[in-house]
Amino acid sequence: MNFPGLGGGAGGGGTTAPGFDANDPNVKWLTNAMESCYAKTVMSGGAGFALGGLFGVFMASMAYDTPFHTAGGTNATPVSSLPLKKQLAHGFRDMGKRSYSTAKNFGMVGAMFSGIECGIEGLRAKNDMANGAAAGCLTGAILARNGGPQAAAVGCAGFAAFSAAIDAWMRMPKEED
Repeated sequence: MNFPGLGGGAGGGGTTAPGFDANDPNVKWLTNAMESCYAKTVMSGGAGFALGGLFGVFMASMAYDTPFHTAGGTNATPVSSLPLKKQLAHGFRDMGKRSYSTAKNFGMVGAMFSGIECGIEGLRAKNDMANGAAAGCLTGAILARNGGPQAAAVGCAGFAAFSAAIDAWMRMPKEED
């Protein structure tokens, strides 16, 4: 059973890279650590944080498509009327704030979904599409909880459908050339 802190599935008997002995205690420890729910949750949160940061930088860079964008502060001066150095400082400051905010959100969603899915998989002792759909439902409902029961239901349905669609696509058989 792959439940939090109990290590990997079938005794850590997965495939190893060439040049590594599967019976080496260090390889077994690392394999079990990577299959634990804690490690999966931390890795998903970290990957979500990194990808969210990149996405936030990209989206923030797209926000300056008009010269009428105003700089923050008490006087709403258009950014285009500021000196170049101040324009760049304002832009980078805004990009940093937006990318950090997006990174936190992506990291939280990734860690939450991964941890819930791993816990469900450990409780059910099965690796199928129902785990992802149930984890998506719980994650969506938790994220939308402040909006009330209807928002939680919509969040549940939306995340479950998206998770099931991605899971179905990932489990499709590979085409042979």
